[in-house]
Amino acid sequence: MFRRKQKKADHEKLVLFHHQRQGAVRIQQPFDVYLFFTTLLLVLMGVLMIFSSSAILAQDKYGDTYYFLKKEMIFFTIGLIGLFIARNIPYKLYAKWIYVFLGIAFILMFMCLVPPFGYTAGGASRWIKLGSLSMQPSEFAKIAVIMFVAYMVGKKGLKIKNFITGFLPVISIVGLFLGIIVLQKDLGSAFVLGTVIFMMLFVSGTRASYLVGSLLLASPALYFLVFSVAFRKQRILAFLDPWKHQMDYGFQIIQSFVAFKSGGLAGVGLGESKQKLFYLPEAHTDFIFSVLGEEFGMIGVIVVSSLFLFFIFRGFSIANKTTDPFGRFLALGITSLIGLQAFINFGVVMGLLPTKGLVLPFISYGGSSLVITLFAVGILLNISTQTGEEV
Repeated sequence: MFRRKQKKADHEKLVLFHHQRQGAVRIQQPFDVYLFFTTLLLVLMGVLMIFSSSAILAQDKYGDTYYFLKKEMIFFTIGLIGLFIARNIPYKLYAKWIYVFLGIAFILMFMCLVPPFGYTAGGASRWIKLGSLSMQPSEFAKIAVIMFVAYMVGKKGLKIKNFITGFLPVISIVGLFLGIIVLQKDLGSAFVLGTVIFMMLFVSGTRASYLVGSLLLASPALYFLVFSVAFRKQRILAFLDPWKHQMDYGFQIIQSFVAFKSGGLAGVGLGESKQKLFYLPEAHTDFIFSVLGEEFGMIGVIVVSSLFLFFIFRGFSIANKTTDPFGRFLALGITSLIGLQAFINFGVVMGLLPTKGLVLPFISYGGSSLVITLFAVGILLNISTQTGEEV
């Protein structure tokens, strides 16, 4: 019996030696449970705040206090299923389908601009409506573009430093998608995605001169897009002096200030917000963090912002531990996208940044955002299982 065990052990050593000669063997790790439970806590906080901030509006508009809550629970269920599906799909498979994803994203984005598929709300043409269903394709496009850049950076390696064969093909595709997002009058999403892509390219070793040159070339267009459009110009002016514009574009941010001031240290209590009673526009979407600040006070603000900081820390840790370039840059891009959008939203509702129309990931009401973001977290969790040491 001892000899049989010894032979089995010797056989396993020979198999391992064979694999080592063929290439490194990676030890698969459990997925990052800290990242998963942080995400779950943020989503549950979002469900709670959506009900609290939207119940009065839902009753007034639809005659159903639970209207937005029920829809959000459907989105949460679909998103959670998507998270577990993505968690079990080897992330390297996305590289094989990257151009298919880009094609689908481009078609969906283009449909937003074509009646009767696309429809406009709040001055932006971001949505596709099919019957009673609607979706925001830019959420999917953000992930597709990040996948594309991660794939190209991993594939080209040091060639990314070459302008013609490295940088130009990448920035051309990225510029195309950013242009479509701008045409949809969604400058906030274009800014976030552009910043994330520039961060990924900078970390990859792209020459700083290429990135700075691209920014300089884009500056006139950016200036034109901001100051030639009336509502964007008004938002900048309201940001600089909201009290001077308190009856129009400054009204929303002033009501947000009132919410945070009312909340104080410990808040007025769950469900007791006064600003959600038709004083604060978009209380369950873009400015839901203001209602949270009013009901849970500074303590709630610190807890939620700390959860996002911890999420970013775990995501960057996954990226840092991943030796595969595609996985590393995909993890970096997804984490940066979620983290940057969250802290821009914080800055907007606190009056530190101009209003951009960006929702707070995991917490604001919105189907496309929640489903796609949870799917992206699933990808991140799958990458986290591939960070083990090679033997």
